[in-house]
Amino acid sequence: MYADQNQLKTSIFRLEHFNAAHRLDNPRWDERKNREVFGKCNNPNYHGHNYDLEVRITGPVNPDTGYVMDAKELSGIIQEEVIHRFDHKNLNLDVAAFSELNPTTENLAFIIYGLLRKRIVSTYDLKIKLYETARNYVEYPAG
Repeated sequence: MYADQNQLKTSIFRLEHFNAAHRLDNPRWDERKNREVFGKCNNPNYHGHNYDLEVRITGPVNPDTGYVMDAKELSGIIQEEVIHRFDHKNLNLDVAAFSELNPTTENLAFIIYGLLRKRIVSTYDLKIKLYETARNYVEYPAG
């Protein structure tokens, strides 16, 4: 074993997937402005995405387990806090967090981060990437 292996931070990643529908709309704007700003994403009948979620945990390797964090434990947390909450849901109608918050991918990433952060000990750094499409994704926190 390398002398300082346990002093170095290592990252593990978990990929998950969920499907959800939403409509981007600012209730303070009229229909015309909402269509101009949000385009197809303002469809009054909603539209859906196949979201991919990448969760990164960074911390020291535990010398007893050889893990940063047990990937099965991480997967269980993601299932409980994210997948069960958002999969096959209409974010606007079925998720209380979006009753007054526009369900953009940025806002969804922020909400997901908060749900995971409360379950993952603070000694680990947490970062998520939420892919709305193969070409559009959000990283939170940034940097």
